[in-house]
Amino acid sequence: MFPDENTPDLLIDGVRFADLPILHVKISKNNTVMSLTNAKGDVQMYRTCGIEGFKNTRKGTNIAAQATAISLATRALDRGVKNVRVKVRGLGPGRMSAVKGVTMGGLNVVSITDCTPIIWNNSPRPRKAKKL
Repeated sequence: MFPDENTPDLLIDGVRFADLPILHVKISKNNTVMSLTNAKGDVQMYRTCGIEGFKNTRKGTNIAAQATAISLATRALDRGVKNVRVKVRGLGPGRMSAVKGVTMGGLNVVSITDCTPIIWNNSPRPRKAKKL
């Protein structure tokens, strides 16, 4: 299902799509940071691979991302969150396993959005200035 003009008013378990909590997943080569916010953007909870006990190079693995997602999902279920929208940002080894971990933790993923920034002007640096 692709979004259209009626998507924000769509009801999921009695809650408007626009009012669903958002799970922001920032994935880098070295770590994965997940934060659960309400629809306004106020942070409710967050977890990282370092908080989960993974240190150094193990923080950047897909297993660490999945374990972090499962941990955050179970904590969110304890707070009464059932359905979330997921926004994934960045390129790294834990992209798909983080989303998979959220569903394994018991949360219902309503939508997945890729918010990775794309650099359009990837031109080389300008020449250095001449010395006078």
